[in-house]
Amino acid sequence: MRRVVRQSKFRHVFGQAVKNDQCYDDIRVSRVTWDSSFCAVNPRFVAIIIEASGGGAFLVLPLHKTGRIDKSYPTVCGHTGPVLDIDWCPHNDQVIASGSEDCTVMVWQIPENGLTLSLTEPVVILEGHSKRVGIVAWHPTARNVLLSAEKHAGTNCSP
Repeated sequence: MRRVVRQSKFRHVFGQAVKNDQCYDDIRVSRVTWDSSFCAVNPRFVAIIIEASGGGAFLVLPLHKTGRIDKSYPTVCGHTGPVLDIDWCPHNDQVIASGSEDCTVMVWQIPENGLTLSLTEPVVILEGHSKRVGIVAWHPTARNVLLSAEKHAGTNCSP
């Protein structure tokens, strides 16, 4: 019996690297081992979970701001543990939710023109999880409906 290996029609397709001025550079992405993409994008902003001392934080960058990101760039930081997941609201480009190892979910209102100062006060804090919150997701069609879930991994949080 003869095996036939089908040739790929993509064998001569090559990617081209994006220019440096169209990339984000010098961002300390979180090193927490978790099953998450560590970023979320909407038509106006990109949010990236970063390394932060003393809790969890993430950057919110306007899409037009590319290049090297200054280490002193304002962050969204209100969690006491590392941020594990973030998700933009599909109905409002300035609302984002974050879930953390501190067993809370926080909903944030990003200013119209992006961050000029670090944001430390969420619009709402959702408590009640007994383990770290690994998944946050907005309902795609129903307004103000947010799912948060614990992943069955790790230690319990204490009140």
